[in-house]
Amino acid sequence: MNLRLPALNPTVWILAAGRLLSQVGTGFTLFYLPIFFVNQVGLSATVVGTALGSASLSGMIGRFLGGSMIDSKFWGRRRTLLLALVISCAGAFAFAIAYDTLTLVLGNLLMGLGVGLYWPATEAAIADLSLPEQRSEAFAITRLADSLGLGLGVVLGGVVISLTQAYRALFVADGLSFLVFFGILFYAIPETAQADQQGKHGLSGWGVAFRDRRLLTYVVVNILITTYLAQINSTLPLYFKNFVRDGAGFNELTISALFAWHLGLAILLQLPVTRFLKPYSYSHGLMGSLFFWGAGFLLVWACGVTPGAALFWAVLALGVLAIAMIIYTPIASALVVALAPESLRGVYLSLNSQCWAIGYLIGPALGGIAMDQPPQFAHGYWLVLVGSLPLGFLTLQSLGRQLREKPAG
Repeated sequence: MNLRLPALNPTVWILAAGRLLSQVGTGFTLFYLPIFFVNQVGLSATVVGTALGSASLSGMIGRFLGGSMIDSKFWGRRRTLLLALVISCAGAFAFAIAYDTLTLVLGNLLMGLGVGLYWPATEAAIADLSLPEQRSEAFAITRLADSLGLGLGVVLGGVVISLTQAYRALFVADGLSFLVFFGILFYAIPETAQADQQGKHGLSGWGVAFRDRRLLTYVVVNILITTYLAQINSTLPLYFKNFVRDGAGFNELTISALFAWHLGLAILLQLPVTRFLKPYSYSHGLMGSLFFWGAGFLLVWACGVTPGAALFWAVLALGVLAIAMIIYTPIASALVVALAPESLRGVYLSLNSQCWAIGYLIGPALGGIAMDQPPQFAHGYWLVLVGSLPLGFLTLQSLGRQLREKPAG
């Protein structure tokens, strides 16, 4: 297994370190937010899932604004990132004081806006700082930092919850982590865009992106996969807590350990898998990701319907889903950068990120509705997800043909 680190621009490593720190805070929040607001505050799973999905609405606005801001002369990558971190910090502190549906939605709207500005800007910066042949590994390194931070946050958060039940303290820690990342970015990371490539298009850049047939074909499968990703963060924790083992569920420490395993495997395999997939086309790599998503959801279903072996199937399912995730994330970003003109990286990556917003709008809402149903419906939900896979495979076949006709880049 080749774990050798790639030779990248030092600023990529600084950006990755900042992301690792902020993702520790996100790990405190992400997996425990649904459990806290359903089981302690007393909101229904449907309400919580819909509230989580509301972050995607503000995220869409953030991504639309961010795409043009990132490519502009005034804002650029750096200022957009700084603004994103301030807004995300406010969202985390809002979670810490939320006590009903309205305040939970407010926190999610702030967090969604911050994330909507953040992701396209950071991915544009990574693209600026890496050569074309390095980009998959550069994106893999930053995703590895995300996974490592999330893993540490999930483990530490699980320990805190098991010992103290102090959920709100975790949300405060998340806000502080954004402040730390702000400091690193402010003092250590300059603007990365080339001055001669900024401010060429304005809002008309979106028209260019929407006329790119290859990009729009990719958008379809990207929304599908991000809907799958949302199940890991929002639906699986509730499913493991309330439905497995004939409703007895796993305790918080077990859930924490399961997701730590998931993220730990993602950390271990991210670089080797990315390097293994280098000879393959973007579309074939994404087909591999779809295969593992389907296998993972089948294993989650097995976890729910075999109470005596629930933990075994849960461990296996989260391992397979980790592979699905680490195949997808670097390929997705590298493909969009390859499609984008340099002067429109912000807009193209914002449209790519819009897919995440839509997926995270659909996914938590669907999952929340399913988790409010009787057990047989909650178990069957995972089979419904498996049934959606043919759409993804057919779309990727079409994308592969389009890329062969006019290669990306």
